[in-house]
Amino acid sequence: MSLRIAVLKGGFSPERDVSLSTGAECAKALRLAGYAVTEIDVTPNLWEQLHAADPDVIFNALHGEWGEDGRVQGVLDLFGAPYTHSGVMASALAMDKHRAKAVLRDVGITVPEGSLVDRVTASKVHAMEPPYVIKPNAQGSSVGVYIVKQGDPPPAEMVHNANMGDLVLVEKFAPGRELTVAVMDNKALAVTDIVPNTEWYDYEAKYAEGGSTHIIPAQIPKPVEALCKAWAVLAHQALGCRGVTRSDFRFDDSDFDADFYKGKDISENLMHIVNKIVMLEVNTQPGMTPTSLVPEQAVYAGMDFGQLCCWIIEDASWPR
Repeated sequence: MSLRIAVLKGGFSPERDVSLSTGAECAKALRLAGYAVTEIDVTPNLWEQLHAADPDVIFNALHGEWGEDGRVQGVLDLFGAPYTHSGVMASALAMDKHRAKAVLRDVGITVPEGSLVDRVTASKVHAMEPPYVIKPNAQGSSVGVYIVKQGDPPPAEMVHNANMGDLVLVEKFAPGRELTVAVMDNKALAVTDIVPNTEWYDYEAKYAEGGSTHIIPAQIPKPVEALCKAWAVLAHQALGCRGVTRSDFRFDDSDFDADFYKGKDISENLMHIVNKIVMLEVNTQPGMTPTSLVPEQAVYAGMDFGQLCCWIIEDASWPR
């Protein structure tokens, strides 16, 4: 008899549409692998939905609030079946970008300068000298992100965007190339260079077909690749994550002499490299859509999408 898998998807966060796509793709792959799959479009009655499905394992494909911020993980801990991805503490900590940055900074990872600011205030006066970025402190998928450039006024329309929360994260803008690293089984898979076909790597660039070009492996100096991988694993472990995570970086390659680093060890001129790289965030439940980054890195590492989904199920446990 095959294992009964409940795939949690949808939910009621601003990232619902992404989660529906992630959940559908993962459910399809797991059925093809021989599992008996029930797809659950999560409602506030999740407890009753889980009991009706009676799963052996729960695949959490939710994104955003009430999905990857520790609250659903608390329900899953009470339910008692093995589940995927990170547990309560790691999920809550990673989703709170401000507090996660404090942990990352404490273990030696460079993160952008920033602070929490009242949303209404940030919509009226500059919270720091431009250029800077304003984002929700506990959302993902580039939902509700404002980039304030030199000469721009504060984003007045943000005062009406209650989905961002009362406190928003204001960070110094980190220029450069968008890099990302997936960590699986405490190992970094690869570094992807993301080239958005929009002005920046926004929601459309992440999820629309043709929204961005993914270069894997990233054509970057070896010490930069090594440091991004090392930091991604360190962040995964420092936050207490489980399963698969994805860490996002900015690499400022302006005035960067790549030829100088050819053949050099990561330890050589490390401070110069460190000052050129910042970690933006850690995603504890990365997207698993057709355009998502983790499945692409898994393929690069020799594992197709079905094998990746099966590994995530095999990695599930309780409690997390």
